Amino acid sequence: MKPWFENIAIPRDESWLLYDRQLPEFSFNWHYHPQYELTFTLNSEGLRYVGDSVESYGQDDLVLTGPDLPHAWLSRSLIDTRQLYHHAIVCWFTHDWIEAVLTLMPELREIEALLVRSRRGLYFEKAFASSLRKDFLHLQVLPQEERPLVFLKLLLRLNRTHSYRTLSSGRIMPDMIVRDRLRMERILTWLHEHYNKPLRLAPLTELVHLTESQIQRIFRRSTHMSISQYIAHLRLEKACLLLSQTDLPLSHIALNCGFSDTPHFSRQFRLLKDTPPSRYRAQFHQSDCSGKGDHLFSHKALHTTETELNAINDAAKTGVKAPKAASGKQSTL
Repeated sequence: MKPWFENIAIPRDESWLLYDRQLPEFSFNWHYHPQYELTFTLNSEGLRYVGDSVESYGQDDLVLTGPDLPHAWLSRSLIDTRQLYHHAIVCWFTHDWIEAVLTLMPELREIEALLVRSRRGLYFEKAFASSLRKDFLHLQVLPQEERPLVFLKLLLRLNRTHSYRTLSSGRIMPDMIVRDRLRMERILTWLHEHYNKPLRLAPLTELVHLTESQIQRIFRRSTHMSISQYIAHLRLEKACLLLSQTDLPLSHIALNCGFSDTPHFSRQFRLLKDTPPSRYRAQFHQSDCSGKGDHLFSHKALHTTETELNAINDAAKTGVKAPKAASGKQSTL
């Protein structure tokens, strides 16, 4: 898929832009822009695409991308499901601005090395990133005139640490068409729209013009899991949302999430979550009763806000296997 150009508009009365991103999902938006981007992710896990790098991300994920480097985040699930949104603190700044700062303040010239390394994307190790969590959260509450100095101090700390690694090989450029990503976007969209029905690979072969084995190979290469594992976890994550945020009966949730019946739902839930659905739900109701917040919504209200495309990197450890296709019949998941 060809990455699209995103126009980041930094207001005239600001030298850089701070964005508190809170959304029901981080959808796959493969894009690039001329600004540097520093992203600190909270309460979200899924897949992170930077150039030709595809990796899982989780709590306190900290990444710096340089200008014109294609990237995207694709959320899998919330870490704390009592919170309704995936959360990321995003900082954008231009090369002209940071170069002007370094010219006026040569004491900060060392930051230039960080900028050069960021051209291929930088991932900062979790322990180091977690030590900066309070600093990122503090940025949001500071008066606007105090933010630039604190942000520059953050950039200094990023440059001085050795707890980082490069993400992309540098071979991906904005004008390159990445066929696998285009196909994956179509596959993920289709799976999201049909996850609650018996799923067959035949429609996907027509959608992306590949054989079933080719689809499975591309899917595993991109997500490190099989389609059947993805579907199992997608259904379970949808069920978790309904269990934690509604009072719908288990039978209703089971059918709406693609399970054949309530016993099947309970078995799969216990297998993947290591607890029965009733106990999982109870912990959220106890939280509500203790005054920690009311998160129950009607099914209709919840349905209008759910558009997740879940790509789950750790599902390969679950042991869920795709059912075998009967002779002469289409493969069914």
